[in-house]
Amino acid sequence: MIRFNNDYNCGAHPKILEALAATNNESYGGYGIDSWCEKAAAEIKKHLGSAQADVHFLVGGTQANFTVITAALRPYQSVVCADSGHINAHETGAVEHCGHKILALPGTDGKITAAQIAQEAELYRTSDIQEHITQPKLVYLSYPTEFGTIYSKKELEDIHAVCQEYGMYLFLDGARLGYGLGSEQSDLSMADIARLCDVFYIGGTKCGALFGEAVVITDKSLRTDFRSYIKQAGGMLAKGWLLGLQFYVLFKDGLYFEITKKADEYAMELKKAFIEKRIPFYIESPTNQQFVTLADADAQKLAEKYTFEFEKKIDETHSCVRFCTSWSSKEEDIQELIRDIKNL
Repeated sequence: MIRFNNDYNCGAHPKILEALAATNNESYGGYGIDSWCEKAAAEIKKHLGSAQADVHFLVGGTQANFTVITAALRPYQSVVCADSGHINAHETGAVEHCGHKILALPGTDGKITAAQIAQEAELYRTSDIQEHITQPKLVYLSYPTEFGTIYSKKELEDIHAVCQEYGMYLFLDGARLGYGLGSEQSDLSMADIARLCDVFYIGGTKCGALFGEAVVITDKSLRTDFRSYIKQAGGMLAKGWLLGLQFYVLFKDGLYFEITKKADEYAMELKKAFIEKRIPFYIESPTNQQFVTLADADAQKLAEKYTFEFEKKIDETHSCVRFCTSWSSKEEDIQELIRDIKNL
């Protein structure tokens, strides 16, 4: 089977495996206090513009999400996000398990607007019963979203302005950050994200690493005792240099941006094939996730050779499915799928 079901179905980029093998007999300090984490953080900071930041390496995306949220919020405060947001729809209630309510807003293609956030914040500010409801204190966005869509710089600036007005933190989940920044439609840089967000993370698991995410904290108030939160939440790796080394390899020569941009280019080739075959899109995505509405018979035919994700039934004979390219996608597999799309 040729897999297009997700962007983490292979191990790691060969350069990472080579680096891990080359350093396997060396020893380092534990828990992220080592030379490789230091070097990786320095490489990441080169992309943050003038923003001053702390960089921490965590084992996975769920740990990054609920650790950041736990560190940022008091028990009576809540998180605003899109109803399709990863913390709301895919993490088994991890944020609620940590004691924080999620205020899920109806998203449009996975995104929420500054106006929606302002309305939610204003409800609390003008409430006569604040002690009976949660205080929206953090806005959670994904870039790209669960539907592969991306926020523009203007949209992020508007959301940032609302967060500033209401004293809310802005947190961006970048599990697929490279695929967002690599899109031809993106007008954001990592420096823009660092300028506009209080905290965000750079996905490694879905972008070429064996595992791991890099949390970047720009707001000084969120930096205090953050390592203690990481440890308590189970996100700290004893052999932390394994994370630092991976991110050093990904960032030292721009490999992170190179391999994710290539995945986007492959996705656009698939998109073109679907368009030429007049197969409609469930959602228009400019990144590595492509959502199409396939006749069930065509989906079954493709499923004989390819693995992809079933999303939902559209009607009695059609379903929405997702094809996901990745850093590990091969040119020959892309071309084979394109030929089979043409033959539907």
